[in-house]
Amino acid sequence: MDQKVFLEKLEKRFFEKIENTDNTYDVALIRKAYDLAYRAHMGQLRYSGEPFFKHPVEVAEIVVDLGMDNESVVSALLHDVVEDTDIKLGYIAKEFGKDVSLIVDGLTKLGKVPLSTKEEQQAENVRKMLIAMSNDIRVIIIKLADRLNNMRTLQYMSPQKRLDKSVETLEIYAPIAHRLGIRAVKEELEDLAIRNLDPVAYKEVETMLAEKEKLQNGFLNKVKLQLDDKIRPYIPDVKIEGRIKSVHGIYRKAYVQGKSFDEIYDIYAVRLIVNSVGDCYNALGLVHEMYRTIPGRFKDYISNPKPNMYQSLHTTVVGREGIPFEVQIRTFEMHQTAELGIAAHWKYKLGVKGTDKFEERLAWVRQLLDSQNDADDIEEIVRTIKNDIMFEDVLVFTPKGDVITLPVGSNTIDFAYAIHSAVGNRMVGAKVDGRIVPIDYVIKSGEIIEVLTSSQQGKGPSRDWIKMVHTSQARNKIRAWFKKEKREENIEQGREEYERELRRNKMVLPKERADEFNLMIAEKYHYKTVEDFFAAIGYGGIYLSKIMPRIREDFKAFVKTNEDEENILTPMPSYSSKSSHGVIVEGVEDCLVKFPRCCNPLPGDSIIGFITRGYGVSVHKMDCVNVPKGSAMEQQKDRWIPVRWDTEIKEQYRAGLMIVTENIVGQYAETITALAKLNVIIHTINARETKDGRAIMTVAITVNGSEHLKNVLTRLAKEKGVISVERTVM
Repeated sequence: MDQKVFLEKLEKRFFEKIENTDNTYDVALIRKAYDLAYRAHMGQLRYSGEPFFKHPVEVAEIVVDLGMDNESVVSALLHDVVEDTDIKLGYIAKEFGKDVSLIVDGLTKLGKVPLSTKEEQQAENVRKMLIAMSNDIRVIIIKLADRLNNMRTLQYMSPQKRLDKSVETLEIYAPIAHRLGIRAVKEELEDLAIRNLDPVAYKEVETMLAEKEKLQNGFLNKVKLQLDDKIRPYIPDVKIEGRIKSVHGIYRKAYVQGKSFDEIYDIYAVRLIVNSVGDCYNALGLVHEMYRTIPGRFKDYISNPKPNMYQSLHTTVVGREGIPFEVQIRTFEMHQTAELGIAAHWKYKLGVKGTDKFEERLAWVRQLLDSQNDADDIEEIVRTIKNDIMFEDVLVFTPKGDVITLPVGSNTIDFAYAIHSAVGNRMVGAKVDGRIVPIDYVIKSGEIIEVLTSSQQGKGPSRDWIKMVHTSQARNKIRAWFKKEKREENIEQGREEYERELRRNKMVLPKERADEFNLMIAEKYHYKTVEDFFAAIGYGGIYLSKIMPRIREDFKAFVKTNEDEENILTPMPSYSSKSSHGVIVEGVEDCLVKFPRCCNPLPGDSIIGFITRGYGVSVHKMDCVNVPKGSAMEQQKDRWIPVRWDTEIKEQYRAGLMIVTENIVGQYAETITALAKLNVIIHTINARETKDGRAIMTVAITVNGSEHLKNVLTRLAKEKGVISVERTVM
């Protein structure tokens, strides 16, 4: 399509959407922002080859669909201009006002995370999102719209980026949309992520739904007519809708929870929308009079709202055809909140900023931020999102009847700290429904939990609890107690752990140099003294396993700097040769080195070199099938020469994995997702079935040595459904 025609159609579609909404928009202001964004992004293209300007327009369209205000629509149009063009923030403030400039500034800062590792970048990104949410929730709503539009066009990105974006979306953005109650955005993000992570299972669910399309349309229409005939005489203004569960919703229950399609009772659902809470319960009685209920499938989210303020009655019943379906009953106000979540604040004027209702919806954001103040580990923020903002929650009760909401998997220790830090710190046991249970008992919805505490002064939590609790809130409160109350004990324990790791890694220095090195490391991690650094290790604020690779690099640099001044370590033998691709060839400078595919050697492997005719030295593993043994080696001894790995390797190497898994739908996605979380670059993936009912995946990845590869193999082998993992030749 001609670009001019394309842009004209885009403009027409956008402003027709603006004019056809229920909101009264300042069209002149939006037009001004539209024209500025058009001029600023002129000449820029997306991966698809389309004008980049299409992206901010489509983000703004999503924001309009959510019913957001003028400032939100204008900010969505301008959200990339400060970062990607010459437009300055001051100009936006002057032309569009302070609110718009603050929102655009918040969105711009989310993209600027100059940190060294992928985990740190992700963690700092999420931390900034939470801070932006606490300042102005509109920032994250526009960010979610931005991510949704990017996920819709993910097919134009590289395979690795598609995997990375999909995992991040499923673990961070979809849960945030869920907590904000924006159902449509949450479900589409999940579906798009699964379509990329597990296309086979996604297609299977789509096919299953397509096969049942005629049945579902006829069935739901029949149920709606039955309900209308029964309920309208009593509740004349009732509105009845039918809905089908999202692809990801079915995928999660079928492939993650292991249920068959027939065991998923809420694939079909009918919504009854009425005027008042009283009408909700009256309608419930009429529904139960019409249909047979399924025991244990009734949930009252009106009297016990979800953390995202979702309210509705849910009951699962069996129709006259023997097909189970869910009935959701709510008021019109509850329905708007269920569909738009926090965005309903603007569209339906349910409150203004500062009201108790609005503040309650954002309380979880501030709780997460508060919990991070006690966390020294920057990656804790990502664990918080993954663990504390789950798609499912458990609702339990205190003996006084107060409702406590916690993520699935939480135990009684998490419950105690959710009540108050002092309760958790003095906890010695717990009762569930009147009976004493183990202290790490995993709680279930509907249970009444009583925390048993000690009045003994100085009594506190156990260090083991840090590994036992499920929520980051509880983990950080336990650490905070040890940080404050047990400093000397923390220092001693941290010192022992640190020195043990140094010895294990053969990093030994004379005492005076060791003190200097340790202070340098402490200051690098923002601690004023070595004791503060040791204390952080002791109470769990620092994970040594994560920082040891960097400490090893710092140690090498420290030793090298000081070698000329003092003989700190026994020096390595000197070599006149130079490194090529991380390999040193004895007695040869600037030698061409290549790695054959027969064995794919990695740093850490025992290696030997073979002098080729015209192609330099070919480096093989000592146990390679092409390395001769005994007399055969003796006959070629002039061409087989000693080589070794450089001690300061900066290269990365391609390695092959052969992964044997169970041959079940969904296993492919779970395995690839697990691999993506290990932060390795995935080059190629091939999968095939075996005659014995298993599946074999061969994957080419990039690693920095045999130890790195060993770590990848060990962690993958622990994944559910993985039978074996081994190194292979690609």
